[in-house]
This record gives sequence, C-alpha cells and structure tokens, in this order.
Amino acid sequence: MRNALLTAAVLASLSGCTFVKMAPGGAQVRVVAQGQDMHACEKRGEIDVSVKDRLGPYEREPMRVRDELETLARNEAPDLSADTVQPRAPPQDGGQRFTAFRCGSARAAPAAGPAATDKPAAETVPLDD
Repeated sequence: MRNALLTAAVLASLSGCTFVKMAPGGAQVRVVAQGQDMHACEKRGEIDVSVKDRLGPYEREPMRVRDELETLARNEAPDLSADTVQPRAPPQDGGQRFTAFRCGSARAAPAAGPAATDKPAAETVPLDD
C-alpha cells in the first residue's frame, strides 16, 4: 500500500514536468494561431510531433502537452528553413501536426473573426527551467 501511494505521488508530480527543451534555433521561430492567414509567407513543409500525454494511468496536464508540442515544432522548423509554425489541428493523443512557413519580414495576417479585433494576439513562449 505504501509503495502504491509513493508511486502515485511520483507520477502525479511528474505530470507537471516539462520534458522538452528549446533548441538554439527554435527560440527564433514564431507560433501563429491555427486560423491565421499565411498567404504572405512561403510554405516550407509539415512537421509532425508527439509527446507522452499519459504517465501510466495518469493524464498529463493538457497545457503542458501543448507547450511541449509547440516547442518540438519550433525546434524542427529551422531544419526546413522556416521561421514560423502553425498548428493544422488541435493536439490529439499526444501528437500534433504543424505547417512550417518562412515569412521573413512578412507577418501573418491576424485570424478572422471578432476576437482578432477585440484584443491583441497572444504570443506563445516556452517556459525557462
């Protein structure tokens, strides 16, 4: 019984840990929202990334999983000469597919809809350990 509780405590504490570190080139890669118009940018390819979304019977925090997927996509983008990544769909089962773009000085147009005009767009940045 004591071992089961100890194991459960360790797994629960690990569910909040970040296992993915930002690579040197990934820090300069932007992540844009799924609905943004990217016609001003050159499509460079697609990136498919995945992480563990469960540790045994415990589900990891969805925001941590999403952050790690974005970090992995940003780390892969420089290999495609891309400076921007855009998710193709929400994460599913610990995996996500991104489209990589080279925008250079061109900026992606904001996402369509009232939310884009009400508030400035949020930018996703990695957590430093």
